[in-house]
Formats: sequence, C-alpha cells, structure tokens
Amino acid sequence: MSASAPRRDTRGIVDPAGLLSRVRFRRHLPAPELRAHLEHYWLIDWDLPEPYTSHVVPHPSVNVVFQRYGPPATGHASAEVAGIGLGLFTHELTGTGRVCGIQFRPGGFRPFAPARPVSTWTGRRVPLTDAFPDATDSPAAVLTPDEDHARVAALDAFLLARGPAPDPAADHAMELVELARSDRTIRRAAQLAAASGLSARSLQRLFADRVGVGPKWVILRYRIHEALERAEAAGTTGTPDWAALAAELGYSDQAHLVRDFTTTIGVPPTAYARGPSVP
Repeated sequence: MSASAPRRDTRGIVDPAGLLSRVRFRRHLPAPELRAHLEHYWLIDWDLPEPYTSHVVPHPSVNVVFQRYGPPATGHASAEVAGIGLGLFTHELTGTGRVCGIQFRPGGFRPFAPARPVSTWTGRRVPLTDAFPDATDSPAAVLTPDEDHARVAALDAFLLARGPAPDPAADHAMELVELARSDRTIRRAAQLAAASGLSARSLQRLFADRVGVGPKWVILRYRIHEALERAEAAGTTGTPDWAALAAELGYSDQAHLVRDFTTTIGVPPTAYARGPSVP
C-alpha cells in the first residue's frame, strides 16, 4: 500500500482553521521503501505572539515525534514515541518551536520495533530510546535543518536504518484497518472478523499486538472522525441531519452518536457545528 501524495484532509483536528492560521503545517511522503508502513511525515513550525491550545482526536496510529520548544540556540529538543492516544490530545503551543513527526499506518510500527506488542505504547508518550535504544543523537539530526527536504531525508535515514522487518501479521493488520476505514458497511468488530477470516479472539489478539487497540475501538474512532468532519463542514454545507448520520455510521440511534462525540470532543456535535470549540 502506497500513495503518490500525502493526504490533505484535516480529519481529527479540532478547529483546523484556528490551528492552521497560527502554525506552518505540512505533510510529506517518506521514501518509497517506507510508504507501505507510514501514513506520512508531518512538520510544524510556529512563532506565536500569544499561547494557543490545539486539540486533536488521535488516529489509531503510533507516532514518532521529534520536537523543539524555544529558539534553535537555546530551546529544548527531545524525541519520543507517542502511542495511540485514547482521548482528546490537548497541547499548548507558546513562543517558537518545531515538531517533525512520523505517523505510522495503523499496524505499521511493529516492523520497526518488533520487541514488544504495540499495545505496550498505547496511551503513553515515552522517550524514543525506550523503543530504539541507539537513537541518542536523532533529535538534532532531524530538527536542525531549516529546509523540509533535509528534515525528510533525516527521517528517512532514521527509519531505513531500523527496518522495516518482514511481518506478515502486521501487513494483515494494516489491510484490516484500511478496510475498517474505507468500507462504510463495516460497523462492528464481528463484521471485520468475518471479513478477515479470523475468529473474534484472534482478531482481538492481532490488533493488540500489531495495532495497539482493539478493532471495536478503531471502528468507533473512525466514526468520530467522520462526525467531526461533518460538524466542521456545517458552516458551508448546512447542519447535518444527525439522526441520518448516526444511522449511516452504524449507531443504533442519534443519542449514541451524541454521547460518543461529546465524550471525545467535550461538547455536543450541534454546539461544535455552531463554532468549533472545546472546554
């Protein structure tokens, strides 16, 4: 699985207009040898006169994040593995800074760090050396260049030095997550198990080992991303028919959609559609 260009949507970002008006955000494709396992690289630079708090509903993906907060000469640089975030990710940006991230496809991280199940990292942000003990000088190599192409080359070099190792189970997991993402008729874990040819228990084990969360969680997260995108578009396309959307996404009724959206985002979908915000 590969792509000719990185995706351009803002799916998962709460109030994308607010974020993109304050930071320089770009996506880049990795080297061809890596594209089967990665969504893309993402680069952010900012220089803010006042703090801004961003909110993201995470994808079911592991990220490797190289970050510097503060100016190049004196800022603090670090690198970490960000496991799948189970809740809304909220982060305050201040002053100047830079982030260079690697977003793996769901299931794509394990071939680079095969020692532990991907569920080891779920809900956690840990130093990069926890997963890659030899990666002691990586932050500077990635964060120092000002040109995007040089940062992308440094990210390519980091990953190509570490894999990917052949992993048919990871390949299968990536295929199944893509099916859950793209096939709107897959609304329940049992349907995904039937499509996979695996028992429900085997599917659960595969997802824990290679994706990091269960299939039910993945399907629900993609539902919330879709509902968030529909609410975000309400200003130009009109307020969605929430009852119809709930049925389209496989909810038993509108109340269940409203509950999941509110639990994840912090406000009901109708309130978000009136003006993106979170508490």
